[in-house]
Formats: sequence, C-alpha cells, structure tokens
Amino acid sequence: MADILLSKSNWWKTACINATLRGINFTAPQTVYIALYTSNPTDADTGQEVNGSGYVRRAVTFGAPVITDRRAVASSTEDVSFPIATSEWGLVTHIGIRTAATGGNLIYHGAVKTPRTVQTNDTLRFMAGQISIDEG
Repeated sequence: MADILLSKSNWWKTACINATLRGINFTAPQTVYIALYTSNPTDADTGQEVNGSGYVRRAVTFGAPVITDRRAVASSTEDVSFPIATSEWGLVTHIGIRTAATGGNLIYHGAVKTPRTVQTNDTLRFMAGQISIDEG
C-alpha cells in the first residue's frame, strides 16, 4: 500500500476546539489503532470497517511532529502488520486511526492510494513512515 495522508474526524475536530478554546478536557488514548475499511469512513465515522475472520485492529505509533512550511506532520514510526486473513476481507479502500482496539472514536481517516482486495491467507502491512498526519 502507498503512503496515506489522513484527515480529522468530526469527533477529533470537536475535541480539539473544546479543549483549546473552551477548557473542556478529554482523555487522550494511550494507544491508537489502525482500522481497515471497505468504504470511506468519512469525517462522521460512517464507513464499513472490515469484519472478516482473522481481522483485528493493530496498534500504531507516531513520531513527534515535524514542522515545515507552516505544516506539522507526524508519521508512523514502525511497520504495522495485520494478521493473516482466515476469510476474505473485501476491497480495502480506506484506513482510520481509532482510540480503541474495538469501538472507540475515529480520530483520523484517509483513502489508500492503491486499494487492495484481501483474500484468504493474505496479510496486509504498512511500512514505517507510510501513514502520516498533516496538520496544516
């Protein structure tokens, strides 16, 4: 899969404004997770997450933001591998970054540049640096 640039969800936009401008704190997640989608999750978190056998969200770690040309960018720091699919997962078109291994809130989302159909016995991996958050 190619580099993926992510956008903020409505939940995260609201949390940021509430925390910085209204003094309404939220609890930051200790770990964030990559979720795979077969449709666009949208800012409103309405997409269809993969639900095939063997699928589980995977933890992802991001490095410190680097500011260049008035943009702050943080990228994934390690490879993230999904388990071997024990059934077909469908055409993976998008990813999301979520606050929990199950349920939770969508923080960021974006389209993969090269959608891929995950079939039985396939695995999916994102290389370090492939997933970036751009706050500009």
